[in-house]
Amino acid sequence: MSTRICTKLSATPPVSQLPRSFISDSTEVPICAAAMRLGRRAIFPLVRTATTTTTPAAPPPPAVMSVGHALRERRRFTEADVAAYAAVSGDRNPVHLDDAAARELGGFQRGRVVHGMLLASLFPSVIASHFPGAVYASQTLKFPAPVYVGDDVIARVQALHIRAMAAANGGTASRYLVKFATKCFTDEEEGSLAIEGEAMAVLPTLELSSESTCKQ
Repeated sequence: MSTRICTKLSATPPVSQLPRSFISDSTEVPICAAAMRLGRRAIFPLVRTATTTTTPAAPPPPAVMSVGHALRERRRFTEADVAAYAAVSGDRNPVHLDDAAARELGGFQRGRVVHGMLLASLFPSVIASHFPGAVYASQTLKFPAPVYVGDDVIARVQALHIRAMAAANGGTASRYLVKFATKCFTDEEEGSLAIEGEAMAVLPTLELSSESTCKQ
């Protein structure tokens, strides 16, 4: 295309033959420069950009409890908790409600202590929070040491034995009878034992609803 444009321009009369009114320093330069630019225009190949699709990762399989797995819960029982339990249960023993009585009558040098059964309620709470629909069947308890009002406690339930139960009424869904070791400690290292015993519970599944506190 640039050849045709320049050919037409070369047929134009010499500048000396044009009337002075038509003579201009920029008469031919812009046209020829434009023609040259068209002639040198670069041609780039068409490149297709590859698009990659990422497949979302499959969710990890749910954690399944087996023998040896332990579940934990941390709790601090306040004065209000103890007073509320005393009102609901009717257990108004002064060793739980009065510091002086706890020291003089119960021999608890630091004052009021938490009801033992209130502490033991942590065990079914731990189990049910990980296995909704669990049915508590039995519990044995010993109280080696007191827990004082305001103390932090760590409740731990650990699976000792698991047995599959036949489905009721000929159904296909199975349930599981699990025997747990139940312990309650008053320090992070689980060195100060406050409660120990064993519990039996019927679970609708062995899949944990939360595995954040499940440890082997």
